[in-house]
Amino acid sequence: MPPEKLHWAHLYQEVVTSGLCTGCAACIVVCPYDVLEYDDQGSRYKPFHIAADGGTDDCTHGVKGCTLCTRACPRFRDWEPEIDNYLFGRERTDEEVAGISSDIVLARATDPESLDVGQDGGFVSALLIWALEHDVIDAALVSDLEGDGTSWRAIPAVARTREEVLATAGSRYTYCANPMAYGDAIAGGAERIALIGMGCQTSATAVMSARKAGKVARRFNLSIGLLCSKTFDDAIFSELFEARYGLPRAEIKKMNIKGVFQLWMHDGSYHEVPLKEAHAWTREGCKACPDFAAEHADISTGGIGAFNDWTLTIIRTERGREVFDAMVKDGAVELRSIEEDPGALALLRRLSTVSRKRWPATAVAMPGRIPVKSS
Repeated sequence: MPPEKLHWAHLYQEVVTSGLCTGCAACIVVCPYDVLEYDDQGSRYKPFHIAADGGTDDCTHGVKGCTLCTRACPRFRDWEPEIDNYLFGRERTDEEVAGISSDIVLARATDPESLDVGQDGGFVSALLIWALEHDVIDAALVSDLEGDGTSWRAIPAVARTREEVLATAGSRYTYCANPMAYGDAIAGGAERIALIGMGCQTSATAVMSARKAGKVARRFNLSIGLLCSKTFDDAIFSELFEARYGLPRAEIKKMNIKGVFQLWMHDGSYHEVPLKEAHAWTREGCKACPDFAAEHADISTGGIGAFNDWTLTIIRTERGREVFDAMVKDGAVELRSIEEDPGALALLRRLSTVSRKRWPATAVAMPGRIPVKSS
């Protein structure tokens, strides 16, 4: 970070109102004065500054020298090279279009329950359960479904036990600012916290550490990134799935994306919705996001490739390697070589390339912003 005091006024202009804001809520989590709040109504998913303290576009605390919000933002100024250098000691090359990593494998939970309720092999559920039961973390910030789940409205949640991990397993494709559960985790006594989220969220914990964002940064002990092309506005349920296909959200049991939107219903039926029909509901915060591969997580995961019940798993940091190897040693996961599914690597590269091209030329340049072509 440059020596000048960069605060909310700069963040508001350069990120929140420029189209770069992903809605990750990291700025809110680190704010020590509670003058930032979150607007997730009407598909906005953005932070805002309370009018009583400097108005919407300025902050009295920032004027006095508080810079925590800009230190936590994973899209402010030179965020990518700063995080790369902090985590890996170097910047990524143009060839590393999916980010820096030490290994890529296919992994699957050996625990039948994690495999059953989890997404694409249940690896993330298995990892969280293992980390909780082996005293690696005290809590994990995840997403859950509001109420009885029939609304499919995703909300931030804290998982502290095996039962809570399994209860919150599975994917939602509308946005949820998982870091917003940080306060609940701390209130419950957690000091070592795992964050599960898309790249926009897991880059936040890394940039907090790189920019020395205080106590909040030190409490994040592990980050698990989810491969993500985009998320959708909540209106997709009523305006597409129900209006066009007659699929009420309350009747949806499970969903996934495998080239198409896959929907399983409580009556046992299965339906596919072409992804091109869902594009109109792409969340604004995803339209400029360059990070498909969750490039700054300790471990990045996703269900791409030929094997639907295996998780493509990218080991990135030394911390990720330490946890992953310990899980393998304990028999919590089983592995397959990524060489068994070369198409998964090709797809990872292609989708990462597409996402890299979203970053606007008017924003601060990133290394590899214009990616090399896939072979």
